[in-house]
Amino acid sequence: MKKLSHVNEQGKAEMVDVGHKPDQQREALAKGTISLSAETRELIAKNLIKKGDVLTLAEVAGIQAAKQTANLIPLCHTLLLNKVKVEASLTENGVVVSCTVKSQGKTGVEMEALTGVSVALLTVYDMCKAVDKKMVIGQIHLVKKTKKDIEQ
Repeated sequence: MKKLSHVNEQGKAEMVDVGHKPDQQREALAKGTISLSAETRELIAKNLIKKGDVLTLAEVAGIQAAKQTANLIPLCHTLLLNKVKVEASLTENGVVVSCTVKSQGKTGVEMEALTGVSVALLTVYDMCKAVDKKMVIGQIHLVKKTKKDIEQ
């Protein structure tokens, strides 16, 4: 069985020391969905949700969230993010959100991508809760993560 990297010899949680690792180009893509009623999807499409432009606000919220990941998840490292791209789009069942995060550093950016997706979906939920009581957030997952050595 693999050893958990965030647990020390005494079984206590601790932040991983990444100081010895080389900086690398890192990228992660995460996705998730929220199911919505046909009425809610129509209101979003026509920009008639009273709180405003649902898809645009969800995207902005996702960007903000990705940048705050280390403040939300205790053992995450504070990272300098080079790029955060959040895309929210209507589907035949609801909204799908994707979040791509890029960084150059010693540790990956998958938590930032997953946080961006999660908060974007929560924003859709918040903006639509007055008209849709059966929304379901789900399928939040890491699609891919990559790291490449930096060419000197």
